[in-house]
Amino acid sequence: MLKRIVSGLIALGVALAAASPGVAQSRFITVASTTSTEQSGLFGHLLGAFTAKTGIEVRVVAVGTGQALDIGRRGDADVVFVHDRAAEDAFMAEGQGVKRFDVMYNDFIVVGPKQDPAKAAQDPDVLDAFRKIAAAKAAFVSRGDRSGTHAAELRTWKEAGVDIAAAKDSWYREIGQGMGPALNMAAAIGGYVLADRGTWLSFKNRQDLTILVEGDRRLFNQYGAMLVNPQKHPNVKAQDGQAFVDWLISPDGQGAIASYRIEGQQLFFPNASTERS
Repeated sequence: MLKRIVSGLIALGVALAAASPGVAQSRFITVASTTSTEQSGLFGHLLGAFTAKTGIEVRVVAVGTGQALDIGRRGDADVVFVHDRAAEDAFMAEGQGVKRFDVMYNDFIVVGPKQDPAKAAQDPDVLDAFRKIAAAKAAFVSRGDRSGTHAAELRTWKEAGVDIAAAKDSWYREIGQGMGPALNMAAAIGGYVLADRGTWLSFKNRQDLTILVEGDRRLFNQYGAMLVNPQKHPNVKAQDGQAFVDWLISPDGQGAIASYRIEGQQLFFPNASTERS
């Protein structure tokens, strides 16, 4: 009899706990995004405001853009927030995303040693700078991680007329890691690297590195966000995921992006589009 009473009380306790909002599981979504948004500190600035407004926690998986899109293709994320337009368009063409929205932009920069052995800084044209680096066989650090930055780097070599697969030698270091480690290696070896400005501004271990090339129109860096298609992946939290995308492109989200600064410098510039792109 006592055992039946105890069992009944335990069962009742479990039922009450399950019904109690105080112990209900927290609402959360998974966002596959880039190391640049994470390492720049942007997410640390944004996500608390979104959670306070909606009660939805955001769990970020910060990898290269290519890996982030693959996570979306597997249905292991609710939202992807990345920066490689060609790869994003392919993702959408496959039916993997519902809609793509412009969210914000910043730019890429060529960072290198102040001594600038390749003389890359003598010309503001990034293609000329890359040609000079290759011709001098000056140390260059490539992320090599299928990120948006890596894609931009490879695109720049190609537009510069440099067959990097054939030209690379010991001077060209592929590390398969994010922007922070790439900058750390460049600082350690006195090498050149293509970086996003946001991560550079938040980077502390600059040593002898400085910005050598900036402002070329080819260095424009657009970010987009997409809800992963719940018709392909029924586990996607469509309502809460879309709430995050909608907040990013709303006046509140855009204002939060614009307000993120390091030492007075704005890292990202909101340019949301409410239309499918």
